[in-house]
Amino acid sequence: MRQFIIRYRAPLAIFAIFLAIAIVLSAALHKIFYLFNFGYIGLALAVGIGLYQNKVKHARIFVEFAIGLYLLIGIGLIERENMQIEGFWYFLFLGIFSGATIHYAIAKLVGPFVFGRGWCGYACWTAMVLDLLPYKHPAHPRKRFGWIRVVVLAGSFVLVAALMAAHVPDLGSLMFVFFIVGNVIYYAVGIILAFAMNDNRAFCKYVCPIAILMKPGAYFSLMRITCDEEKCISCGRCCEVCPMNVDMLDLRRSRINGTECILCLECVNACPTNALDLTASFGSKRSEKREDPKIP
Repeated sequence: MRQFIIRYRAPLAIFAIFLAIAIVLSAALHKIFYLFNFGYIGLALAVGIGLYQNKVKHARIFVEFAIGLYLLIGIGLIERENMQIEGFWYFLFLGIFSGATIHYAIAKLVGPFVFGRGWCGYACWTAMVLDLLPYKHPAHPRKRFGWIRVVVLAGSFVLVAALMAAHVPDLGSLMFVFFIVGNVIYYAVGIILAFAMNDNRAFCKYVCPIAILMKPGAYFSLMRITCDEEKCISCGRCCEVCPMNVDMLDLRRSRINGTECILCLECVNACPTNALDLTASFGSKRSEKREDPKIP
């Protein structure tokens, strides 16, 4: 049992956190829905990470669809809840801690302090489709187009603020329309960028506004991919397969694109010496700086 807990400490920690959230919210808000909602998401994430650690093929894609379709269809289309960024601003302006505000608080604002950008790797309903495209490993270095995400985030804020200020009637229904139209645009832009740049995750890197909200917490994330320097042979394979262009050989939190890591474990599975691992602690016991990494 002890070995099991040690081996699966990361997925077990994820499940425990989401179960605690589910119990607290269900009791505090007197809604059994939150017990199912966060319990289901936590269980799916834990199972997915656990299976992926064991190199079960397509485990992460399965979890992406298990959670992504639940949020997109179940919460979004059936319950008519706008889970996009404009839905978050809308509920935030209304001062309502429900639906999108709870989702963003847990998954996008506070959650990244624990599991970084893991939500992007296992639960995003946009990425679940983009990850099916043929360009899983970036063909080119990362471009300096990240400013587009800031523009999209600011634009969504200004749009909702303007609509609220103008007292647009039946704005709640309009938010549902935004949800549908927004998702169509996201999928179209994401697919076009993937083929244009030979990179499935180009949309995540250059357009998705949610990344801006997650980056501060992701920097301090308790769950990180770390490298055992004694096992590492500096082959650079981890950097080649990383869909987000993260320098996995650098243990510092300030490593190149460090806050972009989505915990997809592509690097862990590609490492020929098992030098990489997903840790769930306040820091690695290994050194915080790797000298002269020989990356080809």
